[in-house]
Amino acid sequence: MTPDLTKALLPDVLKARAELSGEKPFLHAVGGAVVSYRLTYARACSIANGLIALSSERNECILIMAANGVESVLSWLGIALAGATEVAINTGYRGKPLEHVMQNSQARLMFIEAAYIPRLLEIRESLTHLQTLIVYETDSALPDDLPWKVVPFATVYDCPSTPPGRESERHDIASVVYTSGTTGPSKGVMMPHGQISLFARLGVEGVRLTADDAWYCFIPLFHVAGKFMAIFGTMMVGGRVILDSQFSPEEWFPRVRQYGATVALVHGPLVEMIYKLPPAPEDADNPLTRIIASPLPAKIAVDFEKRFKVRGVETWGMTEVTVPIWQPFEESLRVGCCGKLRDEHFELRIVDPDTDIEMPVGETGEFVLRPKQPSTIMSGYLRMPEATLGAWRNLWFHTGDLGYVDAEGYVYFVDRAKERIRRRAENISSYDIEASALEHPEIAECAAVGVPSEFSGDDDVKLYVIAVNGTSLRPEEIIRYLAGRLPHFMVPRYIEFTGALPRTPTGKLQKAILKGQGNTGETWDRKTAGMSVGDLARSAARAEGAR
Repeated sequence: MTPDLTKALLPDVLKARAELSGEKPFLHAVGGAVVSYRLTYARACSIANGLIALSSERNECILIMAANGVESVLSWLGIALAGATEVAINTGYRGKPLEHVMQNSQARLMFIEAAYIPRLLEIRESLTHLQTLIVYETDSALPDDLPWKVVPFATVYDCPSTPPGRESERHDIASVVYTSGTTGPSKGVMMPHGQISLFARLGVEGVRLTADDAWYCFIPLFHVAGKFMAIFGTMMVGGRVILDSQFSPEEWFPRVRQYGATVALVHGPLVEMIYKLPPAPEDADNPLTRIIASPLPAKIAVDFEKRFKVRGVETWGMTEVTVPIWQPFEESLRVGCCGKLRDEHFELRIVDPDTDIEMPVGETGEFVLRPKQPSTIMSGYLRMPEATLGAWRNLWFHTGDLGYVDAEGYVYFVDRAKERIRRRAENISSYDIEASALEHPEIAECAAVGVPSEFSGDDDVKLYVIAVNGTSLRPEEIIRYLAGRLPHFMVPRYIEFTGALPRTPTGKLQKAILKGQGNTGETWDRKTAGMSVGDLARSAARAEGAR
């Protein structure tokens, strides 16, 4: 009888799956290698032993900055077997957002692709903890003046594959995932082993995942869904993961067909991009049977299922609390509904955001949650005790999301926290944008907000700017300045100059007013102006290479 691994911790699941599934393919990189369960475990053990040889300690943070790939997945698993804490960095980060994550984690060791090392050099004076880079490719020339020790990935990859002998408990921190704040820098969500195990289990149960399934995973590994639901969940049942490094609506179904994918996770705006492609006779001819969507956009949900002959499973969740709400698998889609609470694991209330008093059935309020078992939601925000206490009020975790529950227990999401910006599945810190913009000598004050994009429930970034008196600052100059200091997805699309920002009598910025104004005749649009952030980044990279 095959054992149930859905309640086990990651290191134990990985070891057991190597014994149970052996040579069965586990990781299949698009256009690349296929790695079995047995080899995955052996390689992860080698990396763990390599980290221990580098004096890695239990529970210390170890960074990964790399695209989706077999080696980056093995690095994560090796960190887990070494009893350390994995911290995957958004590969778009640079400047202050990158500096904050690296300093907040206090990591000494970092797995990194060589292409990202110049970003470290941009902030080298601020990186007071980093000591060693484990570099994936060393065939290309690295800068001569690197202030950190460089270890080729092959050095740790080729260490003995014997089990490293380090055990983890449910309360030990498995991963720290940075999620963007609204009034401050990104917060490092400390996710214990018990939480990531439940994350994977909920995915398995939510879509009835089996050993016969193949999960198409393009979600970056610095996000939780791809790492814990797709990869860890698939590992629990002995299925196969197809690893892709990026999302392309045009390549979505061709790759699903090519690799025989049966399950995928895709965020709402990306669903809309796929749906906008011209209908084709072969649309319904694909092996995909279900997708997890958060959300499945209401205006196209029914037609999407019909056109592609795929089952949509809607959810609601967040990094801090996993995915507590799922559309019941045995029920047909309820358009606009997140599903029902998994009440064997969580308690949910809808409360007045100001008083925390519970709202009547059917009335909108804030989602607040708490777990029924220990170590199944976050342990707090790393080195941010005030932010942790602020999220936990009156013994409930406050999500900042608004919605309601109907008389039958179905949950409906209505709106996000007013200051939170979400663009193409990325949670964006307005603080990071503003902090970088205020370094420009001609910007006196600014405020970043999200305004509705062309996709349902999605934002574009708008920056309100007060220029220093007597300057002739232009929007194009601001964009060029920020493109060299921010991740591409944080660079504003819209800029509007203003003489004053709305504030309360005590001086607090009223972003809800700015957000409510939307775009006006005074708003400058980067897209209309023909400015591409990608082109600016490539130009900056060429200039950096020339130096």
